[in-house]
Amino acid sequence: MNSSDENGKLCGLNRREFLAASAGAIFLGMAGGLPGYSTAAAQNIMLPRLPFPDNALEPVISANVIGFHYGKHHKGYVDNLNRLVAGTEFADLTLEKIITETAGKTDKTAIFNNAAQTWNHTFYWRSLKPRGGGDPPASFKQKIEISFGSLDACKKELANAAISQFGSGWAWLVHDDGKLKVVRTGNADVPMTIGMKPLLTIDVWEHAYYLDYQNRRTDYVNAVLDKLINWDFASENLG
Repeated sequence: MNSSDENGKLCGLNRREFLAASAGAIFLGMAGGLPGYSTAAAQNIMLPRLPFPDNALEPVISANVIGFHYGKHHKGYVDNLNRLVAGTEFADLTLEKIITETAGKTDKTAIFNNAAQTWNHTFYWRSLKPRGGGDPPASFKQKIEISFGSLDACKKELANAAISQFGSGWAWLVHDDGKLKVVRTGNADVPMTIGMKPLLTIDVWEHAYYLDYQNRRTDYVNAVLDKLINWDFASENLG
């Protein structure tokens, strides 16, 4: 598995905060994003609770994977970010502000990676749900069909983005310039820093799937799209 992800450790939010705010509004003045993202200062941001029991995604994602992914990697990002910003000019900033203030700055890469990976992981957990997949809400499905032609075409494009991402990264369904689009980002990068509103994401860092699937990323991605993806979350984010 990749060991470099330990360099991008994250800070979290409590669940009430995570469910109440809007990532799009925070980053770009847009409506939507993460319902419930808090404006609390970084030193007060805690690892959020999972939105489901750690065994709720089985058999697609095992409790064993959740234990390492959430309990070690996600928590590690939280702890590392708090350590990195302590006593700096970032200590009293919100998580979102830390991301925007450090994006693209080579001397702040570690802080950016920690903050962005915190945000990404919290968003990823909300992008999944037990007994997910299936059809999106009707109004959202219509928007998918306008942008991609069909739900199957949208899923195929998401799968291709996730599978073809070289190395570690993320596949995203985003809203950009009035349309739904699929994009991928490497490592800790987030779509908001380039003006796109994320609707859902699939984590393709190896720690997200390797214990269950070894090198079979394709199997993991297709299983997530068929059985776990949370179209309701995406629809809510679109607003």
